[in-house]
Amino acid sequence: MTRIMLTILWTAVIGLTPVFAAEPELAPAEDRARISELFESIAAEDIYTSPIDGWYTIRKGSVVAYISHDGRYLLQGDIIDLDLQVNLTEQGRELARRDVMSAVADDQVIAFTPDEVKYSVSIFTDTDCTYCRRLHNQINDYMAHGIEVRYLLFPRGGPASSSWNVAEDVWCATDRASALTMAKLDREFESSKCDASMVQDHYIMGQEVGLSGTPAIVFEDGELVAGYLPPDALKLRLDRKAEPAK
Repeated sequence: MTRIMLTILWTAVIGLTPVFAAEPELAPAEDRARISELFESIAAEDIYTSPIDGWYTIRKGSVVAYISHDGRYLLQGDIIDLDLQVNLTEQGRELARRDVMSAVADDQVIAFTPDEVKYSVSIFTDTDCTYCRRLHNQINDYMAHGIEVRYLLFPRGGPASSSWNVAEDVWCATDRASALTMAKLDREFESSKCDASMVQDHYIMGQEVGLSGTPAIVFEDGELVAGYLPPDALKLRLDRKAEPAK
């Protein structure tokens, strides 16, 4: 396939219109048990039916793959329904992200909540990253649009980094919201010793939903936006999602 043809196909994939994805059914129990035995980290509950005859879908976090019914062939990569103009694999990722994020309780995030909540988004953030700071500098503008921001801490440098230590200090602060704001301004804040394992939980969660950097915005339907969106742009995206399907 020529480079020009690949470019055309990729452009088509990027331009696909999102379509609501129904929750897939689990594959037959006997087949799930047999296939799960082929993989150390895949459980029977991770194997679903597929829109493609002769194949099942394996969904583990944001990782989506396909396996033939006989367990002989494994396929990884995006599958596009050209008739419907739908990225079927991305739909699977969104369902997985939705399931992961919907299980996060209010006391497991650092929330900035407006008086009247119209929308809610989850944002993985690092106290050091430039665009995370730009986003947080406009937190009042997001809330003025009725957008609740539920922060999860994702120190990009990992457990051995200074940003990880700052994230743990933020989590152990009495006023976590204020501490997060101060950390993003490189200012001191009061903290104490506590169980800061939630930072590791957030970090693992970020890996599960497929983060490639911060900030990363996850909508309630599971769509992931990698990068910064200004308040007006985020409000527009949310308004469009709220429109009735045509």
